[in-house]
Amino acid sequence: MKIQQILQKCLTDWKNISQIDFCLLDSDNHIFLSTCDKKLPAESKLEEFRQSSALCVSNTSCCLYKIMENHSISYILIVWGKAESTATIGELAVCQVQSLLAAYAEKSDKNTFMQNLLLGSYSDVDAFNRAKKLHIATSVQRAVFLVETKQTKDENALATIRNIFSARTRDFITAIDDTGIIIIRELQSTETYEDLESIAYMLVDMLNTEAMTSAWVAYSNLAEDISRLPDAYKEAHTALEVGKIFYADKNVFGYNQLGIGRLIYQLPVSICEMFIDEIFKEETLDSIDEETLITIRTFFENNLNLSETSRQLYVHRNTLVYRFEKLQRKFGLDIRAFEDALTFKLAMMVVDYIKYSKIIRHRFLRQFDNIHLRDQTGRLLQLRGYAILHRITAPQGLT
Repeated sequence: MKIQQILQKCLTDWKNISQIDFCLLDSDNHIFLSTCDKKLPAESKLEEFRQSSALCVSNTSCCLYKIMENHSISYILIVWGKAESTATIGELAVCQVQSLLAAYAEKSDKNTFMQNLLLGSYSDVDAFNRAKKLHIATSVQRAVFLVETKQTKDENALATIRNIFSARTRDFITAIDDTGIIIIRELQSTETYEDLESIAYMLVDMLNTEAMTSAWVAYSNLAEDISRLPDAYKEAHTALEVGKIFYADKNVFGYNQLGIGRLIYQLPVSICEMFIDEIFKEETLDSIDEETLITIRTFFENNLNLSETSRQLYVHRNTLVYRFEKLQRKFGLDIRAFEDALTFKLAMMVVDYIKYSKIIRHRFLRQFDNIHLRDQTGRLLQLRGYAILHRITAPQGLT
C-alpha cells in the first residue's frame, strides 16, 4: 500500500473517531489529502507560518501543524475544530504522521539498498555496514527467488506475492526491471532445498489461482550471509534462463537442479553450431513433423521403452519401429540405441539453445540500432547495432 493511501486511511479513521476534519498540504500549499472540502487559510497566512519558527499555530476555527522530515517541512497539517481537545488531537496526529513517514522512508531505503546489493554495487564491507545501519540481519541464511510472469508489468502478480509474504517482515520483495519480481527470503536453519522447491511451486499455484497468470519461478542456492546475495541473484537468473530454454514443460527451476542444460548454456554458440552440423549435416530438426517430435520426446521420457511409449501414444509398436527406422534413414541415428539416443537428445537441446541465442542477438541489435555517439573531436557518430554488439559483453554462453 502506498504512503498516500495509508495516510488517507488514517485521516479518515481519525475523523470517524473524533468527528473533526483533517487536511494535509504539500510544499506548494496544495491539498495532498483531506477529509473535507472546507476553505483553506489564506496563502499569505500559510507562507507566514512556514517561515516562522513556530511548529503550531491556531485560530478560532483550526490549528496548523508542521510535519517535519530531516529538519525540513514536508507537509502542513490542518485540524479543524473549536473544542479544547482539538489541539491535543492535532499533536497526536502529527506524531502519527511523522512516524508513518519515517517508517515508509526506512522501507524505501531498504528496498534501494537491496536492489543495489543484488546488482553488486557494494563491496563486502560496505554491504555489511549499510545493512547494520538499516537494521538488516547480515549473517542469516537467505535464498533469492525470481518470478517471471508471461505478461510484463503484471501488477496483479506483484500484489499477490506481497500478500503471500505480508506476515514475513524480514523478507524483501523488489524488482530491478520490468521482467521479473525478486523475493529475498530469510530462511530458518532447518529449511532445505526441498523447502525452497515447495515455496516455488506454491508461488506458481497462487499466481495461477489468485492473479490468473502463468509464471516461471527460479531459485538460487543458499546464501550464507548478505555478501553472497549478488551471487544468489545471478544463480536465480541463470536458473530461470536455463529452465526456459531446456525445460519448457516445467514452471519451477532450481539452480541446483539444472542438469545437462547448465553445461550447454556455458558453451559458445559457434561450438554448438559445429556440433549440429556434424550430427545432422544437411538436415535440420525443423524438417521433422510435430507428430514425430512428440513420439521422440515421449520415447525419451519413457527411458527408451517401446511398449510403454506405444501404450501412451495409442499407436502400435510396429508403427513406432517404422517411425524410428525412417528417422534413422534421415539422420543416421537409431534412437533405440542408448548412444544414438543420447546424441539425438543433446542435439535437440543444443538446437533450442541456438534458437534462444539468435533471439537474444536480435534483441541486442534492435536495442542498440542507430545509437549516436560523439568521437574525441566532437563529431557525431552513428553506429549500427552489430557494431555495438561486438563491443559489449554478451550473456554467458553467447560470446
